[in-house]
Amino acid sequence: MIIIGRRKVNTTKLEIIQVATSRFIKKGYSSTTFRMIADELDTSTGHIVFYFPSKESLLAELVEMLCNFQWKLIKEEADEGMSSLLALCFELMTMAAACEESEVAKDFFISSYQSPKCLEIIHNNDTARAKEVFAEYCPDWTDEQFREAEILVAGIEYATLNAIDITVPLETRISGALNAIMMIYNVPEEIRRIKIDKVLAMDYCSIGKRIFNEFKEYVEKENAF
Repeated sequence: MIIIGRRKVNTTKLEIIQVATSRFIKKGYSSTTFRMIADELDTSTGHIVFYFPSKESLLAELVEMLCNFQWKLIKEEADEGMSSLLALCFELMTMAAACEESEVAKDFFISSYQSPKCLEIIHNNDTARAKEVFAEYCPDWTDEQFREAEILVAGIEYATLNAIDITVPLETRISGALNAIMMIYNVPEEIRRIKIDKVLAMDYCSIGKRIFNEFKEYVEKENAF
């Protein structure tokens, strides 16, 4: 092992991802610095910058994990009999509830939506899912139309997660966001109402906390390889 000033210089890219994503999801993205990551790895900040020129680049790694986790969650919910449309509604509900319950969760989600690099990942991921979930309601849509719709949807999601006016109840924000999103994709009013009622009938605060904890476990499992 090569050591310069007691600092390792052969720390791998994977090790950097492991430590950074773990800190982001447990301690908070905004409060984590390159120096903290470097100290935990016993390496230099310059070595980290060699692989990742910005903290945003490391956040993008965690957002990729989130997208994979969400696909996995939707598949599991489908196996349990939940429709893909309800599963998508359930997903936004859990994110909003997690932000309400945990400052670390809110910091992660809001930072992701504020990052151009991460937002591009979110756009690509959510556009692909929208094509599957809303195909029956938008049979003649082009790829470009789905992409444009996703840009609008991401804005609604961001506003829902980043609640400025705390006097607006979480239930109101969730129902309003879900209704607006489904309207964009031409989902009939009766179906929108049924899906929203099902979501709001759940213990969404407890579920949001549980799902975010499951995501933490997923990140740890992915980092173990």
